Amino acid sequence: MVVDDQTVVREGLVTILDLLGDVEVVADGADGNDALSLVEAHHPDVVLMDLRMPHCDGVEATRRIRAAHPDTQVVVLTTYDDESVLAALAAGARGYLTKDAGSRQIAQALHAARDGQAVLGADIQAKLLTAAANQVPFLATAPGSPLPDGLTLREVDVLRLIAARRSNPEIAATLFVSETTVKTHINHLFAKIGARNRVQAVRYAYDHGLGS
Repeated sequence: MVVDDQTVVREGLVTILDLLGDVEVVADGADGNDALSLVEAHHPDVVLMDLRMPHCDGVEATRRIRAAHPDTQVVVLTTYDDESVLAALAAGARGYLTKDAGSRQIAQALHAARDGQAVLGADIQAKLLTAAANQVPFLATAPGSPLPDGLTLREVDVLRLIAARRSNPEIAATLFVSETTVKTHINHLFAKIGARNRVQAVRYAYDHGLGS
């Protein structure tokens, strides 16, 4: 199944995959909500999923598909290779490719995912190695783990790094995002947990088992 909010991209992917001969496209959708209903209806082996989509993005759709339909794998195919890499993998994606991948590479990724193998583009592998070298705390965040006070996985990532005494620039570098994005996440998570400063946030992190 192919899910992408851009009609020309989605239809192009369907056409390309149909021409390969060893992939059958059973459905296509325009956003994460489509993905959820279509997986329920068609039970595909693999969903080829975009990430940046309206209504329900690819990360959330991946998480919900993997929770409800563990036999359906997800391969992410997106323009971006930023912080969404680890978010998608934490949500249960089996593979992650950028849209400069060739048709044969995409097909190989679909077959590998169907067989339970992980497939990552070379640039994605480099990011994961960098994250591992930096001992990123959020790598230990388990998909589907209950999160307190409505925190998102990304806000928990930021909170863990705050608890590890990382500065905003260090958090930005670790998560492959801008400092502005980090500040936005901090504002949101502080509001949710009722923290007025980083000291209170660190105390909250350790009280809820999110400290390093």
